[in-house]
Amino acid sequence: MERKSARRNKSPQKPESPLNAPQNFARDFLVQAQHSLVEHHLPRIIACLEKLSDEDVWWRPNAASNSAGNLALHLAGNVRQWIVSGLGGEPDIRNRDQEFQEQGPIPKRVLVALLQKTVKSACRTLGKLSSVDLRSDYTIQKFHVTGFEAVTHITEHFAYHTGQIIYVTKLRSGEDLNFTRLPGDIRRKPKRPRLSAV
Repeated sequence: MERKSARRNKSPQKPESPLNAPQNFARDFLVQAQHSLVEHHLPRIIACLEKLSDEDVWWRPNAASNSAGNLALHLAGNVRQWIVSGLGGEPDIRNRDQEFQEQGPIPKRVLVALLQKTVKSACRTLGKLSSVDLRSDYTIQKFHVTGFEAVTHITEHFAYHTGQIIYVTKLRSGEDLNFTRLPGDIRRKPKRPRLSAV
């Protein structure tokens, strides 16, 4: 008779929650969130706004869509509400509806300054948070979230709308903005076709 080897069915180990990870995880997570906002997404938004005319900043492809200007106001309002106010305890002064109703002409330099100031304030708040803050519960915009969820929301939300601003900029300019480069890639100018001899 064949003997079957006895195997215990072990239930898979549940991965450790990032909220229970050591203090250096919290620090690294918060540093990465700041890097994402300051070094990655904000520079792309600023480059887009600078490429667009003040008129194009407020261009909407249709009534159901937002302009780059609306999205910039929306990002400033969202970051301030969730991080500076929600996690940092500053007063919540957001008027969300106005972010989408605005049709300009707020100059792009004002939008850039607003975004820079808001992201700088948010990074100050993020720099003060601890692993305890990330595990703590907050109510922000009527959502019940942990600090970890709030920071994750902000970085995802910022990335999402950065992509929309980039798309609007490409629609208006018709140009490749050269934001994506893989490690080791060398940018080459496209070759111009040679005229054939007749």
